[in-house]
Amino acid sequence: MLQEYIARINLVMDFIEKNLQRPMTLEELSSVAGFSRFHFHRIFSAFLGETLGQFISRVRVEKAATILVTDPARSITDVALDCGFSSSSAFSRAFRDFFGKTPSAWRRKYDASMDFQQSNLGQIQGNFGKEKSSSDLYNYQVNQQKQRRMRMNDKPSTHVEVKDFPKTTVAYVRYIGPYQGDGALFENLFNRLCGWAGPRGLLERENADFLIIYHDDPAVTEEAKLRTSVCLTVPEDTQVDGDVGKMEIPAGPYVFARFELGTEEYGAAWSWVYGQWLPQSGYVPDDRPGFEFYPKDVKSSEEGKTVVDICVPLKKG
Repeated sequence: MLQEYIARINLVMDFIEKNLQRPMTLEELSSVAGFSRFHFHRIFSAFLGETLGQFISRVRVEKAATILVTDPARSITDVALDCGFSSSSAFSRAFRDFFGKTPSAWRRKYDASMDFQQSNLGQIQGNFGKEKSSSDLYNYQVNQQKQRRMRMNDKPSTHVEVKDFPKTTVAYVRYIGPYQGDGALFENLFNRLCGWAGPRGLLERENADFLIIYHDDPAVTEEAKLRTSVCLTVPEDTQVDGDVGKMEIPAGPYVFARFELGTEEYGAAWSWVYGQWLPQSGYVPDDRPGFEFYPKDVKSSEEGKTVVDICVPLKKG
């Protein structure tokens, strides 16, 4: 029964993330969860430690905070409306209440055109990076950033390609909480997913691929609330159960930047894509989730390293 409750809460979180730009009612969301209106609100709060309204407001504000920095050409009003706020004034109030400053002040301080070491967005990290991310944008780790940048300057991506990623259905196991440097956590998540997929014949498929989706920006969302999904591509009609969920990754252009990484180099790889490749590419990040793609037929040339594509959604700047 616990797994069934987790599955229903995951469905609601997926639905909210896909519909942030519009109002959502308690009746609608409780219907998605399959709970009564009264019980759903209590169950959601018990599982996530925040009310439904607090979760929606937080995700909207945090998404807006990232867009303000990564897409400086987009107006504050457009950001507000795209993230589901009724007006720029309502957005400004909510943003100031959450971050202690206005959206315009936030953008000025953390403009994406700044030297990347000044922005904590440069600390976006992959699943095995050992450095902890900050829960806000005020605690710089400049020395660590310089060291990471030097490592990736010496060995940047082995191949970078912009290509269209088709709409893809994935089954996933989700985790909420800190993940930086916790290899045992990811091993457990992969084992749970494979333990579910193996008996169903989903691992032997030719186009079965593993991904890790990061739903939140670790430079904005506090560690305890970071959402991460370990995923396996599956046929669209795949039936899921228990704590294994199913969702679609929207189609669109992504940069695929390939690396061979050791356990301490994932953070540097993400930083290289955001801090060096992206500013010179003519693109800005889109609102779709970024992910790590693990090509199963490519082996690392170095022992103890893994081949991974860092995938960032793009749109023209």
